[in-house]
Amino acid sequence: MNSLAERLDKIKVIVNEDSFYNQQSLGGELNFHIFDYEPKDELIIRKFIKTFVENNSYANSKIRPVAFDLFEMILDILNSRKAGSNTILDLSIQKEEKEGVDKLIKAISGILKPESFIKIIQEQIQDKNLVILYGVGKAYPIIRSHTVLNNLHAVLDNIPVIMFYPGQYDQKELNLFCGSTFEGLKDDNYYRAFRL
Repeated sequence: MNSLAERLDKIKVIVNEDSFYNQQSLGGELNFHIFDYEPKDELIIRKFIKTFVENNSYANSKIRPVAFDLFEMILDILNSRKAGSNTILDLSIQKEEKEGVDKLIKAISGILKPESFIKIIQEQIQDKNLVILYGVGKAYPIIRSHTVLNNLHAVLDNIPVIMFYPGQYDQKELNLFCGSTFEGLKDDNYYRAFRL
């Protein structure tokens, strides 16, 4: 089995190949990829994404990535909406403190629909040719990764997507937080992405 460093280095090679951007090479399948990793490696993954995006943010770069942290997106969505003089984010923090996470999730589910995330991604794609999604563990259970992917494929049919997933993906099931020290949580079935 390859080490995490070797697998991350391989991403750099794969995304530099022309075939990565050519959907025909996938037999008509979506150009969606999931890079699963041990949850304990979260900080390594975040550093890799930050460096990868920075290293490919120059004019005329072949790879033009844009990265989205799902949890930061949640905060942005809640902070952009108001109820009276307070933001929904402020009210959400108060609700969680008073009533707990379950009641909070139920209360904000109408605001945090997949369409809200898709809209942000669409607005920020511009001239980008690679979408990176991460922060899956931080966003759980408020938003589920497969929900975003299921809705994203309708608007990103030509742009490759890489989701960094803290757990295991076997091209059938997503098991969140699954690693050497924890059995994980069954997130859901998802068949439309390739394991990277």
